[in-house]
Amino acid sequence: MTTRITVFFSLLLLLGVNIRAQQHGQGGMSEQLTKLMFSNNLINHCYVDSVNEVKVVEAAIKAMLKQLDPHSTYSDPKEVKSFMESMQGNFEGIGVQFNIVEDTLFVIQTTPNGPSERAGILAGDRIVAVNDTAIAGVKMDRGDIMMRLRGPKGSQVKVDVVRRGVAVPLVFNLTRDKIDTYTVDAAYMIDKKNGYIRISQFGANTHAEFVAKLDSLKERGMKNLILDLQGNGGGYLNAAVDIANEFLDRAQLVVYTEGRVSPRYDYLAKGGGRFTKGNVAVLIDETSASAAEILAGAIQDWDRGVVVGRRSFGKGLVQRSFPIPDGSMIRLTIARYYTPSGRNIQKPYNDSIPYADDLMHRYSSGELMSADSIHFPDSLKTFTKRLGRTVYGGGGIMPDYFIPLDTNRYTKYHRDLVRSGSILQASLRYVDENRKTLQSLYPTIESFSKNFIVDEELLSRVREQGERDSVKIAGGEDEYQRSLPQIGRQLKALIARDLWNISEYLEIFNREEEVFIKALELVGERNMDAVLLKKRKQGK
Repeated sequence: MTTRITVFFSLLLLLGVNIRAQQHGQGGMSEQLTKLMFSNNLINHCYVDSVNEVKVVEAAIKAMLKQLDPHSTYSDPKEVKSFMESMQGNFEGIGVQFNIVEDTLFVIQTTPNGPSERAGILAGDRIVAVNDTAIAGVKMDRGDIMMRLRGPKGSQVKVDVVRRGVAVPLVFNLTRDKIDTYTVDAAYMIDKKNGYIRISQFGANTHAEFVAKLDSLKERGMKNLILDLQGNGGGYLNAAVDIANEFLDRAQLVVYTEGRVSPRYDYLAKGGGRFTKGNVAVLIDETSASAAEILAGAIQDWDRGVVVGRRSFGKGLVQRSFPIPDGSMIRLTIARYYTPSGRNIQKPYNDSIPYADDLMHRYSSGELMSADSIHFPDSLKTFTKRLGRTVYGGGGIMPDYFIPLDTNRYTKYHRDLVRSGSILQASLRYVDENRKTLQSLYPTIESFSKNFIVDEELLSRVREQGERDSVKIAGGEDEYQRSLPQIGRQLKALIARDLWNISEYLEIFNREEEVFIKALELVGERNMDAVLLKKRKQGK
């Protein structure tokens, strides 16, 4: 029996399948398992050419999982390593955030107290070689660059750095270390009583990060919170449950899970939450999924806050990870999860619309622009726990206040500039050339926000970069002029990010976002129950 078949048996045993019992009690091994083993051995011993058994077996596993649901997946060892790094909250490397501009790695930020900062690498530096291998000017992709910079903690790596104003390259010998990654990527005070926190995904450290940010904002006087889950694709269920606990009272149901062989399990709030009184607005969109929907659903079902945005993705299935000895992994759906009102918000995956095309269908059908195009069957109707408001399952979390996607604000020229990276490249070069002046003129984000103006010279940089990137202005000067407000807003936000961090980027960017503006209006209401009991509307 091959190594891969042995692994397959190990997985079956892990899942509780008693092969010996089948052999003795049912006249031998299952017919389908025998067929699978026979096919693998037949290919190995009789096929005309030599066979890459790894690829064949992996293809068979993927094909089996594809027959189940869209979220049961197989990951090879490399994919597992990358996934675990993103979810566990750390990796091992040199500690830099970077962007690649025209084949050159620009350092955006160094990790506080990380190897690069300790060695003296600065924001704006260009890393041009790693261990004497050029990475600039050779069209090396981002993954290959990251692979060269990362490595086991304690290992050495040499990097050559070009710094503006320094005639010769600087050489740094760095000792790689464990680098923390963050899933709560922004938090700031909007004004004297309203705060904002953005969670990008739910990982092992998300709750601890969230609590630290929440406590910090409360110390600064926060009374109401906007919690941004837009674009959050989910992650660890327990992280979402722990954060929900900060908003709910003791013994309130956060979510429950149940499957064919998995008995119902209730996740209850433990009490002692840090934010059980202030007003809450949760921002979601069509890419908010899984754990993000669990958190939004719990807040909505208990009438604890108002949900603002567009209908969420609709993932109500629970996966468990089953590691395989070679480092690969199967993530198998073992249960469905249900919000406190009993909703399963999993969208259909056996209907006429291919699952992967659902978001495109939402756009083409007009759903992202109008709540009137969204229809839920009465059979999926249920009611919130405290105020008895009508909510629906079967297709994501429908916000209490729908904010349409504003397609009129963004011209084709602007979209093409974003897609080509022209705005990003222009902002990076501008900061690189003017960092010291900008830091002197604008020592705080408040002074930058109030006084920095995107002028004609900076806008012309973007236009020239777009021309170098073959971005055409199809609508002529009129389209260019209509594009300027959004180009300017994005430029200012990107410059703020490069001078500070992502919180400052969002502090600038959010101010003109309709979903943010509406949420800020709603959390400022004295009577949140009255806000929740109003009929859903577009919120303009």
